[in-house]
Amino acid sequence: MKKTKAKLSKNNSGRKFENTITAFIKNAENIYLPGISIDTVIFSFHDGKLRVLLIRYGDMPFYNLPGGYVEKEETLEDAALRILRRRTGLNAIFPEQFYIADSLERTRNNAVVRMMTKLNVDLTGNHWFEQRFISVCFYALTDEAKVRITIQDFISEFKWFDIGQLPDLFLDHKLIVEKALSRLRVDLYQRPVGLNLMNKPFTMGELQQLYEIIDQRKLDRTNFQRKMLSMNILERLEKKQTGKAYKSPYLYRFKQSDN
Repeated sequence: MKKTKAKLSKNNSGRKFENTITAFIKNAENIYLPGISIDTVIFSFHDGKLRVLLIRYGDMPFYNLPGGYVEKEETLEDAALRILRRRTGLNAIFPEQFYIADSLERTRNNAVVRMMTKLNVDLTGNHWFEQRFISVCFYALTDEAKVRITIQDFISEFKWFDIGQLPDLFLDHKLIVEKALSRLRVDLYQRPVGLNLMNKPFTMGELQQLYEIIDQRKLDRTNFQRKMLSMNILERLEKKQTGKAYKSPYLYRFKQSDN
């Protein structure tokens, strides 16, 4: 499967990464709140598959969820919005808080410290970056064709991965993805989840395919259509899908919210 990705050139990536992360660690304590971070799970629906955006720092052997820290004069939601917009290049992206990762074991394996040691970064004493962090987790839904990611900070690579084919992930990020997917399944029938995933008019069958992939079960066509129409979140278009010899299914789109 072809994956969207971008990489720094091999000639300068290592040095640039080390310099950037060293500068970040030196100044982070003055800018961000201690002990709290943000992780985001960004979903897309592409070529009939649910995908998630992952990033990699330097030449680390694992991938990470897009994330960051909370500035001292910033709310959690504002921090999530800033991180999402910086990572995707989108302004119209809406985070939904779903989980707090606060296990006592999540940072006790010293993976961060080992990573810093490998990069020759000095974490002396009870360093801000070495302390325990809890992570407030948000998910967001987007059309990946609209995402404009640029290599910045200490990110060396990004990829969209099928939800069932995730690579090795940092710390508890795999658990966070699983929690996000569980929350997404709950939200399926309570809000217009497909609004930011279906980027053009769709048939009811195509919408059902999205729901089946997220819900991981086969849905009855008649019951699904009745449920979707009863939620009053879809607008049926006069235009029908062309290319069918007989009955052509109606096309739909999600109603735009005024909020």
